[in-house]
Amino acid sequence: MEALRREVERGRPWYPALLEVVSRWSAADEELNGVRQRYLIGGEAFDWLLLAQRLLAEVEEHLPEAEVERLLIFGLPPDDSSEEDFARAIGGPKHRAHLNFQYGVTIEELLLLAAEIELQKAGRLAGAGQPQPDVMAYERVYGKPLEELQLIYATETDTRLATRMRQTELQAFTYWCSKYRLRTSEPARVASDTKKALALMSRMDAGRGRLANREREPIDVTVPKKKPRVKRKKRAKKRATTKS
Repeated sequence: MEALRREVERGRPWYPALLEVVSRWSAADEELNGVRQRYLIGGEAFDWLLLAQRLLAEVEEHLPEAEVERLLIFGLPPDDSSEEDFARAIGGPKHRAHLNFQYGVTIEELLLLAAEIELQKAGRLAGAGQPQPDVMAYERVYGKPLEELQLIYATETDTRLATRMRQTELQAFTYWCSKYRLRTSEPARVASDTKKALALMSRMDAGRGRLANREREPIDVTVPKKKPRVKRKKRAKKRATTKS
């Protein structure tokens, strides 16, 4: 953190300085203000934006708020650098772990969201005694109800889930669900589901990109000048004259 502060105070662009600190970061998790922050899920999936949020909070007074929000909310870098640039900056192992998070957590969340949307469109809304569509989505995706999946998860990982899960606990469970789907589903079904989730991600990314760009556009607050009114001359009516 001190390294990031020094670089930013020296005038170095904050995003490359951030990625350099991320590339050297070694802690898989830490307790911050009484809350456990887990950056590496299952020893394989790297939630780099959570780490970025934690690091940038230490130097936020030196940073442009709009650029930081664009990164943390929309996942868009301030300098429009490419994914290849990002991979080189944080290093191969961390980038592979980042991809594990993208496919094992983000894509899995989108797949569940897509299933929930399908259930809602089909009219499978929660009624008296029925589970909510977001709970029903688990059985649609994994072929087993949520309660049974949680029991299998607890057996395999020796981890019991509370009724109300923290974000890190939910992500760990989601990552396990992605692996469960890969080992229990037919390859064709896995490919189809992944394609569905990627399509939803593409639509959401396009929307986020448009919104982020709109946020960057300056707002014209000038009051347009009124056009001067042009007075029209009244046409004099021609009187008909007769020659005597």
